[in-house]
Amino acid sequence: MSEETAIYPGTFDPITNGHISIIKRGLKIFDKVIVAILRNSQKKPLFSLEERMTMIRDSLKAYPNVEVDSFEGLLVDYAVRKNCRVILRGLRAMSDFEYEFQLALINRKLNRNVQSIFLVTDYKWFYTSSTIIKEAASLGGDIGSLIPPLVHQKLKEKFAALKNT
Repeated sequence: MSEETAIYPGTFDPITNGHISIIKRGLKIFDKVIVAILRNSQKKPLFSLEERMTMIRDSLKAYPNVEVDSFEGLLVDYAVRKNCRVILRGLRAMSDFEYEFQLALINRKLNRNVQSIFLVTDYKWFYTSSTIIKEAASLGGDIGSLIPPLVHQKLKEKFAALKNT
C-alpha cells in the first residue's frame, strides 16, 4: 500500500493552534502532511518565509511525518511535483466555505486528479485567524493560548521592534 500524503497550504503568518489542530487531525487520516507556505509577492506578511518555516517546524517537531515546504504558482502544479493527490483545508465559518469551495472548484478544473478535503475546525478555534491574532498582539492583547509558545515570543519581539522604529 502506498503512502497517502496531503498538502496543507497557506500563508501561516503566523501559524496558530487552529492550524496545528487541522494538521494533527489530518495526520489521523493521512500518512504525511506537507505544510506548504505559498510565496505570494502580492501579500506582505509580518514574518519572513524563513521565520514562518522555523515557527512551523518548532511547533510540529514532535510529528516526524510533517514536512514544511514553500511553493510559488499553482497549488495543483505543486501537488503534482510532490506526487500528492490531496489538498487539506480547514473550515471555520460560512465565509471560509464559500472561498474554499471556489478554490476547490478551480483546482478541480485545473487538475481532476487532485482532490480537496475539508476538516471543520475545532469549536475552540472557530474565531481564530492569523489576522485577528496579529491585530490583538499588536495592541498588547493576551493571545498566548491561541498560538504555540515560540510564535507568541516571536510576535512580542516583532511588535516591540516595530514600536521602536
